[in-house]
Amino acid sequence: MPVHSAQIRVHTEGDGDIIDITRGIEEVVETSGVEDGIVNVFVSHSTAAITLIEYETGGVQDLKELMDLLVPPNATYHHNEMQGDTNAHAHLQAAIVGPSETVPVKNGRVQTGTWQQFVLCDFDDHPRERSVMVQVLS
Repeated sequence: MPVHSAQIRVHTEGDGDIIDITRGIEEVVETSGVEDGIVNVFVSHSTAAITLIEYETGGVQDLKELMDLLVPPNATYHHNEMQGDTNAHAHLQAAIVGPSETVPVKNGRVQTGTWQQFVLCDFDDHPRERSVMVQVLS
């Protein structure tokens, strides 16, 4: 099973920043030469996540607000107390969303729906450089 791997670097503003990375994923699939298979997109950071959403202003804001409602940034967390940190909420929000998505590739194209875009969610409380690993398998 041939595997084509690439890495996408993304600068984020933190604090729930949600960035559309779809075009980067599509470019990796195109350059891989894979006609039929899968693409896996994985972020290797414990305060960031990958998901598929309709990337539009309202949906992005709704996702940010939902995550802050589920795991409020200003709540008291053991992680923050034990580590002298301020980003326990980011670890928990990332754990809820998850670090990866896998999508079919058919005829050399990612098979997302019309209103599905790959997004990187950065829940940490400050700007970061993030690495997204993309692997295309045939």
